[in-house]
Amino acid sequence: MRNILLMMVIVMITEGLYAQQAPMFTNYSNAYAMTNPGFYGLSDGVNINSIYRDQYTGFKDYATGTRVSPRTFLISADLPIPAALGGFGLSIVKDQLGFEDNIGVNLGYSYHLDLGAGTMGIGLALNLTNRAVDFTLARPLVDSDQAIPNDKQTDMLFDANLGVFYMIPETFYVAASVTSLLETKGKVLTGSATSSASFVGDRTFYLVAGYEYQFVNSLFKINPLMCLMSDIANTQFNVGLKGWYNDKFWVGLNYRYQESVAVMAGFSIKGLLLSYAYDINTMGIGLKGSHEVSLSYCFKLNLDKSPRIYRSARYL
Repeated sequence: MRNILLMMVIVMITEGLYAQQAPMFTNYSNAYAMTNPGFYGLSDGVNINSIYRDQYTGFKDYATGTRVSPRTFLISADLPIPAALGGFGLSIVKDQLGFEDNIGVNLGYSYHLDLGAGTMGIGLALNLTNRAVDFTLARPLVDSDQAIPNDKQTDMLFDANLGVFYMIPETFYVAASVTSLLETKGKVLTGSATSSASFVGDRTFYLVAGYEYQFVNSLFKINPLMCLMSDIANTQFNVGLKGWYNDKFWVGLNYRYQESVAVMAGFSIKGLLLSYAYDINTMGIGLKGSHEVSLSYCFKLNLDKSPRIYRSARYL
């Protein structure tokens, strides 16, 4: 496993770029403020979300015993501002993978447009990411390998996120977005490196959708949902299903194509939603499962909204 990690670093450097795939959550419906600025302010209150993901729990570097499994922490908030004809949002994510440690901040605005029975948010966010790789922790197969720096490298990348999010409350939503749109290139890695490798933003595309089906018995409902995430080089497809009871308890499943199957559960108390997911690895290469905990709260606001005029009786 140590050799595999080193090979990944070497391959990325020799190709002239240093990029990391954007973090992925099993509770991806709680991470829209990070991946799609069009989502900002589409609810009727202040949304606060946090997620902690420990992927491939316990995976360590063979030589040093250092934890190298991906660990990601996200906190986000968004709220509608009627006077601004939309909403604002903020997200902060800390992502650790191997010898790499990234901290990203997104801050942006979404313009809201009433369309039919729903609302479309068109959003733009500033993306600021600090990337750091501690190459002193690497153990090259060849001593004094000139292709690998021998110190800690850091850089700040400025970029932008763009997204469109259409939602019919308590019925349906569909959205598309791109993060690190400009794919900003940072400084050239220094130290003993002889290549022109550098940090670079990881432009990533997202397509998500969800639906709410209410049974005749109002105590029960189900939420099918999906998420397609791609940086062109790699694509992940998720499809999930949540079953709710009395809007307080839910259980669900998520399938990530060729990667994992997750079991999920959660409960809601006075607007506070606690969710848990456990990913069962299906790749068959001996990696352990992944734990994910999410805590969300929505503080409802008493907003004055103008009555909506519908062109079709189906929306009445």
